[in-house]
Amino acid sequence: MDIPPLAGKIAALSLGAIPVSYALNHVSVLSHPLGVALMSALILGLFFVAIYSLSRGEIYYDPLYAVFAVFAFTSVVDLLIALQEDGYMVGFMEFYTKEGEPYLRTAHGVFICYWDGTVHYLLYLAMAGAIRRRKRYRNLGLYWLGSFIMSILVFLPGNILGKYSSEIRPSFFLTIPYVLVPCWAGLSVFNQSQAPTCCSPHVVQEEQRKGLLQRPADLALFIYLIFAGFFTLFRGLVVLDCPTDACFVYIYQYEPYLRDPVAYPKVQMLVYMFYALPFYGLAAYALIFPGCSWLPDWALVFAGAIGQVSHWIFAKESAHFPELETDSERSSSLPRSQSE
Repeated sequence: MDIPPLAGKIAALSLGAIPVSYALNHVSVLSHPLGVALMSALILGLFFVAIYSLSRGEIYYDPLYAVFAVFAFTSVVDLLIALQEDGYMVGFMEFYTKEGEPYLRTAHGVFICYWDGTVHYLLYLAMAGAIRRRKRYRNLGLYWLGSFIMSILVFLPGNILGKYSSEIRPSFFLTIPYVLVPCWAGLSVFNQSQAPTCCSPHVVQEEQRKGLLQRPADLALFIYLIFAGFFTLFRGLVVLDCPTDACFVYIYQYEPYLRDPVAYPKVQMLVYMFYALPFYGLAAYALIFPGCSWLPDWALVFAGAIGQVSHWIFAKESAHFPELETDSERSSSLPRSQSE
C-alpha cells in the first residue's frame, strides 16, 4: 500500500490550535459551560471557512478534504489535552476539561486523546495529501473508519452511562457531527475504486483451491480467530457479572480495570462481544471457504477498530488504573470456597 505524502497546508493550519488554545484558556467568559460550547463551535466554524477559502479546488474534488482538515485541527487539540493531563504542559486546555468535557480527564479519555492526536492526525494528513495529489486513499480511509467508529461506539455511551453521566455539558453535543460524518465518510470511502492487487487473478485462484491445511498462514490465523472469539465471549461474560469463580478471579486478578465505575471498559467489552465476535466467526468462515470479496475491506476496518483499543489504549488504561479495593476488602468479598 502506497503511503501518500502528508498535506503540509493542513499540518500548518492545524498547528494553529496551539496558540488558539493558549489564548482561549485565559478568556474569562470560558468559565461557563455554555460559553465553552459556543466558542468551540465558533472556532471550528471559522477554521472551516479558512479551509474552504484556501482549498476550494481540493474540496470540489473531494469534500472529505474539508472533513479531514477540521478533524486534524481537533486532533491537535486532543493531543494538547492529553499532554496537559499527564503534566507535560500547562495553560492550554484547562478550561475545556473543567467546563467542557470533564470526562476527558479519565484514563480512557486521556488515551483516546493521545490516539486521536497521533495516529488519527497522521491519517488525516496522509488522506488530505492524497486528495491534493488526486491519489487513492481507500485503504487508509478504511483503517481510519474502523478506528474512529470504535472510539465513538465506546466513548459516547461510556459518557452517558458511567459515573460522568451527571457531568454532561453543552459541549457534549458538539460530538453529534462525529456520529454523522463517519456515516457519510464511510460510504464515500467504500465507493472509491480499489487499488490493483499485487497478485494476478490466476495466482489467486490457484491459492484459493487449496484446502485450509495446505495454507499454513491461514491455518494459524484461523486458530487465532477461534481463540480470540472464545476469549472475547469470556470477557463479555465477565463484565456482565457472570457468577462463576473463573470470571470472579479474572476480573480481580488480571483485569481489575473492568471494575472501574466509569462505563468505558464495560462498554468496550460489550462492543467486542456483539460486534467483534461475529466478525471473528465470519472471518474464520472466509478462511475455510476462500473467495469472499468482502473480507479485505472489512478486515481493514476491523484492524483499525481492534488495533486502536486492544494493543494500545486498553493497555495504557489498565496501567493507569488505581486499585479499587484493599487486600482485606478483596479477601472478604471472595467466595466461601476460596476464602476457606
